[in-house]
Amino acid sequence: MRALLVVNPNATTTSERSRSVLVRALRSEVTLDVAYTRARGHATALATDAVAAGFGLVVAHGGDGTVNEVVNGLMAAPVTDRPALAVVPGGSTNVFARAFGLPADWGEAVGAILEALRDSRGRTVGLGLADGRYFTFCAGLGIDAAVVRRVERARSHGRTSSPALYVRATAGQLLVGANRSTLTVDAPDAKDEAFAAVIVQNTAPWTYLWGRPVHLSPEASFDRGLDVVALRRARSPAVARLLARMVVGRPVPRSRQLMCWQDLDQITVRSTGPVPFQLDGEYLGEREEVRISASPSALRVLC
Repeated sequence: MRALLVVNPNATTTSERSRSVLVRALRSEVTLDVAYTRARGHATALATDAVAAGFGLVVAHGGDGTVNEVVNGLMAAPVTDRPALAVVPGGSTNVFARAFGLPADWGEAVGAILEALRDSRGRTVGLGLADGRYFTFCAGLGIDAAVVRRVERARSHGRTSSPALYVRATAGQLLVGANRSTLTVDAPDAKDEAFAAVIVQNTAPWTYLWGRPVHLSPEASFDRGLDVVALRRARSPAVARLLARMVVGRPVPRSRQLMCWQDLDQITVRSTGPVPFQLDGEYLGEREEVRISASPSALRVLC
């Protein structure tokens, strides 16, 4: 099998030594080409080129942002021409890889991928699609996207991505308050209710903190439609309690602060003004309306 390894050399937990070991390990099973990303969006172009060149597998080595870009490059191809995907964790959180049960340690994950190659083992999963861009595990509008924006700004000033950075960003965002715009969700029984944040899950958990899964909608699955959790208010003691439960790894309980929908084929989120928007933990600017749909059986993943 011809395979392309797409490497983000700036990912949090990668190094030149680990990449060298990874390349040697993969070349024991496949005919491997290696490409390094140079800028945001480059991984999508590399994956698109891999489709055109007839590769059967694309391996993404980086964080969830790199995986998202590779997935969007692969999804530009018809399903019959679409290479399989493998992920070697290289970021700080690696939600997508860990949702498959892959180890967070890149070396152990490589071992699992090599076994999957030898056994021709994989899983076909569904994705989400938001305004023409695919996402693997989550999309969000409102306060969670504002937190992602804060984290990206901190990283641009030299801060290292970590759970502590996300917690501080969340606490800071709660102190500042949510965007003054309010969100509505076009979904069953929504009744034009106003929300401060909307999170769409394509799998569970929603994220990880210090290795512990954070569950908003624990039943979300790659094998079903999309789950949606909407937060009514973003400046209340109840939100602080929810954050505390997330930090210690306890399930988020159902409460009057949350409205939940499960297994949806599509939704539309509208806002009274521009609000922050994120996909797979990557800030994508502000939106006033986003149409989101499920794309079942979209991609084969080695795991």
